[in-house]
Amino acid sequence: MSQTASPSTVVTAAMLAIGDELLSGRTKDKNISHLADVLTLAGIDLKEVRIVSDEEEAIVEALNALRGRYTYVFTSGGIGPTHDDITADSISRAFGLPCVHDPDAMQLLAEMYQRREMEFTEARQRMARMPKGARHIANPVSTAPGFIVENVYVMAGVPQVFQAMLDNVLPELRTGSKMLSCAIACPFGEGDIGTPLAAIQKAHPQTSIGSYPKYDGKRFSTEIVVRAREQAEVDAAVADVQQMVQDLEEKHLAPNGTADA
Repeated sequence: MSQTASPSTVVTAAMLAIGDELLSGRTKDKNISHLADVLTLAGIDLKEVRIVSDEEEAIVEALNALRGRYTYVFTSGGIGPTHDDITADSISRAFGLPCVHDPDAMQLLAEMYQRREMEFTEARQRMARMPKGARHIANPVSTAPGFIVENVYVMAGVPQVFQAMLDNVLPELRTGSKMLSCAIACPFGEGDIGTPLAAIQKAHPQTSIGSYPKYDGKRFSTEIVVRAREQAEVDAAVADVQQMVQDLEEKHLAPNGTADA
């Protein structure tokens, strides 16, 4: 069962997506958006995402930078049977642990391949490798487990498997207070609202105010999104944004339609 933190607690996360195929464009990542959606609903802030190649040095460097900075780190990719699946080795090195064929993982895989009447080859045995002492992440899709070392959750890159593994670890995660949000449609471009919106943000430091320009082919407008963990803080900032829009309308400022709006 997940542990719900106090309302003031912020639980953070990072993601490390591993694979040359992501950087080359051969594979379009689906795991980042899925993780972001799931963590947001759980009240965990996904603060950073890194994509690195299948190079041990790059994986170790990125992981060590992230795992000390955030509550949780989730990785995807590189735990399969081929020579370039080096995530287990890299995670082991980052933690200073030996990378071993985990006995329980070996048994799970051996039994699965026996049921399928397939040879449990040396390549397939690679999927049982993980840092010594790591805990398993169950894989109901294709059996080969992910693993957990301290605050690092190592999962497969195949989206269906990644999602199933994530479902299995969610109940044990410590969750924080959920981020609340409210969107306001503003008929003016960012060039018009930039200065007053900055003043509103300064006046409401407990909120995060984002502006997202839109263009309908004729003129610019902006969607303004106010986020905070307390409804009162959202409401106060939204009231100021609505007043800003009203003030601009009363000044008869039409959306300027310029390229930098």
